Amino acid sequence: MGKIKTEPLDDTATSEALNVTNVSVKEEDTFDDKLKYVNAISQPMASKKIAKKCYKLIKKAMKHKTYLRNGLKDVQTRLRKGETGLVIFAGDVTPVDIMCHLPAVCEEKGIPYVYTPSRADLGAAMGVRRGTVALLVRENDDYKDLYDELKQDISTLYVPL
Repeated sequence: MGKIKTEPLDDTATSEALNVTNVSVKEEDTFDDKLKYVNAISQPMASKKIAKKCYKLIKKAMKHKTYLRNGLKDVQTRLRKGETGLVIFAGDVTPVDIMCHLPAVCEEKGIPYVYTPSRADLGAAMGVRRGTVALLVRENDDYKDLYDELKQDISTLYVPL
């Protein structure tokens, strides 16, 4: 058996040969760049200032066990069981069908919700590398001021149709 001589391809040649396109959102992207990737139902969308408050609240809630519900299935279950708090959704979820019913559930139960542009940023705020689609933050005395302020800001964003 003879040896086969192989030459390494550079990255551009490999991606061109495989027709690979990079669709992921980079960490360096600005808030406005991330807004390009959001889906059609992402309303009300948090402003840059409100999104930063959301991330700050998530970081504080992570320190307390059971005060932050993470993930679509867990948030959906907790809402159905009657837990209250603030719901924060990621705006860049595809396919949108997996979570399009949750804003209606929140409205029905009177729970304020808001969209942020990136699920990767929601995951980073929790201190994990993996992004998350939805979060439920419950009220706690340690971050009550920030929680109430964010709840007020979210209620000013919402404009009924």
